[in-house]
Amino acid sequence: MNTQQLLILGSTGSIGTQTLDIVRAHPEKFELYGLTAKSNWKILADQINELRPAYGLICDEEHFQDLRDAVTHKQTVLLSGEEAMDSLICEDQVDTVVNSLVGFSGFRPTVTALSSGKKVALANKESLVVGGALLAPYLNGNYDRLIPIDSEHSAILQCLTGETINTVDKLIITASGGPFLKWPLDKIASATVNDALNHPNWDMGSKISIDSATMMNKGLEIIEAHWLFGISVDRIEAVIHPQSVIHSMVLFNDGSIKSQMGLPDMRLPIQYALSYPDRWPLESRQMNWESPRELTFEPVDLRKFPCFELALQSTRMDAYSPAILNASNEIAVERFLNREISYIQISEIVAKSLSHINNSDTLSVSSLEDVDRETRAFARVI
Repeated sequence: MNTQQLLILGSTGSIGTQTLDIVRAHPEKFELYGLTAKSNWKILADQINELRPAYGLICDEEHFQDLRDAVTHKQTVLLSGEEAMDSLICEDQVDTVVNSLVGFSGFRPTVTALSSGKKVALANKESLVVGGALLAPYLNGNYDRLIPIDSEHSAILQCLTGETINTVDKLIITASGGPFLKWPLDKIASATVNDALNHPNWDMGSKISIDSATMMNKGLEIIEAHWLFGISVDRIEAVIHPQSVIHSMVLFNDGSIKSQMGLPDMRLPIQYALSYPDRWPLESRQMNWESPRELTFEPVDLRKFPCFELALQSTRMDAYSPAILNASNEIAVERFLNREISYIQISEIVAKSLSHINNSDTLSVSSLEDVDRETRAFARVI
């Protein structure tokens, strides 16, 4: 395999930093074309100083001088602004774009990367949630253009290797249940930000940690799986699996079930997305078979997790509803993290947004951006 020229969007976040762990572990397989960050110029500067990519970019232009002052060499060309990021994505030298941007901001870069012929390793589930219909032409069933980094979708992809999609009966996405799995319903209503951020198994950014607590992330993952694997939403389900050892399962039409297992470590799906269809060695924690281990499963309690049900409802509404769901959830989570609203108001804001916002325009990137802006403005004031 030739050396991959890698552009990492969001290199300072959880997925981005772990992607760089993979780069360090396999230096012969990668050349870093570019690293980008939204505003965290300090970590970006440290990464640039260590790894010396061809380009380093900070989206928030107000921090460009901070970045320039902190970079200690001249080998990396420094840029700022989203237009410059679009130009980097389209550069002929780039082979693979790792999109680890958070939220709707990752949608247009995914479209740009795919339309310019790049392989995309996708951690930005919102790209498919919001614009799956627009990205569908790039999903040719071979998964060689758009490869998931989410552990659940990576697990499904691994289970489908060697199989044909017409033998699949159902996709089963596992969920840890988050920090509130064992909480009584009345106690959840008074949950604090610190309570919601206290995930039992995974070390993630704050936004996705809240989505895990509300189980909105599982609803988004079902929508993502629908587009990624071409399976109808009613043939995809979520099941609570608190141990987070089985990351997803595939039920075939003969009753057989394949699962992908492993201790929680996001580096595995990141590396698989970059190496697909090959496997590379990875130093990671291994299962200890000398001690008893229990794997349990239980259904999702919709009373505890109304956001999950709202996500499923959005798929039965119009083409813009998943975008409205996503935008209103992003704002509601932001307001919760800023301690402006209570935990239970997250689902209330999403539900009101789904009822209030509508659009009859032909689906396009620009119309989705219009709906996104309208929804965010509404969700900020209700």
